[in-house]
Amino acid sequence: MNIIVTGGGGYVGTLLVPKLLKQNHKVIVIDTFWFGDYLKPHKNLKKIKKNILNLKKKDLKNGDLIIHLAGMANDTASNLAPKLTWEITCLGTKILCDLAKENKIKYFIYASSSSVYGIKKEKKVHENLSCEPISDYNKTKLVTEKIVQSYNGDFKYFIIRPSTLYGESPKMRLDLTMNILTMQAAKKNKITVFGGKQYRPFLHVNDMVDLYLFLIINKNKIKQGIYNIASGNMKVIDGAKLIKKNFKNTKIEIKNINDIRSYRVDSSKILKAGFKPKENLDNAIKKMYKSFKNNVVKDKPNFYSIYWIKKNKLNK
Repeated sequence: MNIIVTGGGGYVGTLLVPKLLKQNHKVIVIDTFWFGDYLKPHKNLKKIKKNILNLKKKDLKNGDLIIHLAGMANDTASNLAPKLTWEITCLGTKILCDLAKENKIKYFIYASSSSVYGIKKEKKVHENLSCEPISDYNKTKLVTEKIVQSYNGDFKYFIIRPSTLYGESPKMRLDLTMNILTMQAAKKNKITVFGGKQYRPFLHVNDMVDLYLFLIINKNKIKQGIYNIASGNMKVIDGAKLIKKNFKNTKIEIKNINDIRSYRVDSSKILKAGFKPKENLDNAIKKMYKSFKNNVVKDKPNFYSIYWIKKNKLNK
């Protein structure tokens, strides 16, 4: 297949694209590469360095399927650049969908976020519950879902609501909860937790990649629609305690909460469709800790979205 991956140079994309190439797909990556280019050259890989706001019909020529990963990375980055967030996430997706329709692309996979649920007391937050987005990041994700859904009939779509991701990637993210807590334990023997009582779903980045591969293979068997994906749910403080349990010299410091989102995601719908996450949280933390300790995964400034956006004045 000819697969177009927007944001293919990011945290998920740099793991996904090599796997797509290994499966003999032809891949076009559309990315600004603001945070660096970690994709190795390949005969079946074409890279287009471009903001999705500037896409043209020819950029999507001969595409069969789009995996849309491009957008602002998280709440803090979106708070820093709200105008840019709305433009890239919402307007950019509208442009992408229009061009997908013009090019008669058959399948569209959109990476939304489980953060659209906001604050939920239910123990199992499923896709039919109402969304209560809090930040610009949450709101733009939900609006973009509606944009994609408005093209019903033009292409078959899958809207994925991933959990908070964790795990190693060539283009690492050190502003994700389990990643930063594990690095703090490895580098400082001290974890700083904000609040801690809020529930968050979690998912290894490898499982996120495998879900996209699963959808590609089963695109004609699975019904279009919205799908949650998580491998589990826990309080943020329990994630810190799990790290401390494995590395007993680690201390935990609790500070006042700065993010009140709390929800427990139910993934029954995608599980019934046949997908099951494989990664084990405990094992992944141990592996990641070792990588930080041995400097295999380095603490680089471009691994922090908000810092890099500020430094390079990308929000101007």
